[in-house]
Amino acid sequence: MSGLGMDFGRESGGAGTILTPARFVWPYGGRSVYLSGSFTGWSEHWPMTPVEGCPTVFQTICSLPPGYHQYKFIVDGEWRHDEHQPFVTGNYGIVNTVLLTREPDYNSAVLSPYMTSGSSMDVDNETFQRVVRVSDSTPHEPLPMISEVDLEVSRHRFSVFLSTHMAYELLPESGKVIALDVDLPVKQAFHILYEQGISTAPLWDFSKGQFVGVISALDFILILRELGNHGSNLTEEELQKHTISAWKETKLYLNKQTIEHGKTFSKRLVQAGPDENLKDVTLKILQNRVATVPVIHSISDDGSYPQLLYLASLSDILKLVCRYFRHSASSLPILQSPVCSLPLGTWVPKIGESNRQPLAILRPNASLSAALNLFVQAEVSSIPIVDDNDSLLDVYSRSDITALAKDKIYTHINLEEMTIHQALQLGQEPYSSYGATGQRCHMCLRSDSLHKVMERLAKPGVRRVVIVEAGSKRVEGIISLGDIFRFLLS
Repeated sequence: MSGLGMDFGRESGGAGTILTPARFVWPYGGRSVYLSGSFTGWSEHWPMTPVEGCPTVFQTICSLPPGYHQYKFIVDGEWRHDEHQPFVTGNYGIVNTVLLTREPDYNSAVLSPYMTSGSSMDVDNETFQRVVRVSDSTPHEPLPMISEVDLEVSRHRFSVFLSTHMAYELLPESGKVIALDVDLPVKQAFHILYEQGISTAPLWDFSKGQFVGVISALDFILILRELGNHGSNLTEEELQKHTISAWKETKLYLNKQTIEHGKTFSKRLVQAGPDENLKDVTLKILQNRVATVPVIHSISDDGSYPQLLYLASLSDILKLVCRYFRHSASSLPILQSPVCSLPLGTWVPKIGESNRQPLAILRPNASLSAALNLFVQAEVSSIPIVDDNDSLLDVYSRSDITALAKDKIYTHINLEEMTIHQALQLGQEPYSSYGATGQRCHMCLRSDSLHKVMERLAKPGVRRVVIVEAGSKRVEGIISLGDIFRFLLS
């Protein structure tokens, strides 16, 4: 008998019995934990061992005959049952219950009152325990059930990794970071972002001798919408009137310095030091809903003479995570799970499902104004562009707005008249066909593993992947960098 597994046939002498491997889990800690049940005659106590990297979770794997079983745990000498799993009152007090079937039976596995999606017992030969359906109600292949132990262990190790690695590890061996002066005209800042191929830049206030904020593509979206409200066309002169500093004050005034979409504006720059751990940096990005956090080092205690080292992003952090776990993916068991089996991303709602956030999509002939409104009101960073069959053609992102700086296009457009198709062509090479920009559309399938999606998101310039149906490229969902980190840190 070993702590890693128990053989009912060997212990009971039941030769010829068809046994089913099953895993029992006690996730509530303790110094010593044992398992006992109807399969041990309630007289033997089988030891359970802590899961590596998660000492509060104990488990053991047993080979048991099919049928109905009762069991309890002995934790530090005290008989306990798991209140979060099915239980009944029997001859041995309150006991947990489980039903093991002889053959994989997907319907009974789903409907059995003795099995729940959050069960502390996983049956190895009943891998597929639920059928996921998309909006057209077409059944897909059954998907593996997610083990709560695997999820807890993966999240614990992910959190430990981020907590023990620092922001300075993100710094490249060489590179450049562009910062803009707050007294720079908005128009010039617009052109610089486009010419440098960036969507965000820190702002430097010479009079204060410090970094005071950032300007991003979202600022230009707000500017274009605001200016568009006061006239049919935008003019270069209107953009020339505003410095970055003046725009920031205008932005605060327009939002009454209080709340936009339930979030209070902060005048203080969200930044990180090179010695801050990556978990804190990640939480700053997620909680403040920003794309990047400037990594700033100061040689003095009062913060004077700051040096801008880098702009940390979730992409940089995920790249470090993937590099670390690339050759030890088994240490994060959840990585092998298909993404559609995880509470991750935004998906096309199923028929009759009204409580899920709808996925924002647009047709190529939709107006640029409609896209900008979605960016602001729905708080999305990208919009899949689809044909009449909902098949993916392209993706329009917030950062694409900087393409309007090309040849000063913003001076002679009407947001209501320009289509998404026309706006996307601005960033394409001459003579390229619509939707041919493969580097813009990063796709995966609902059956792809979390590991595969994370590896794709860790590539430079990739901020989200669109989930499409095999063959038709019909859009089924979208997963962003933020979705990955929120899921693994929740």
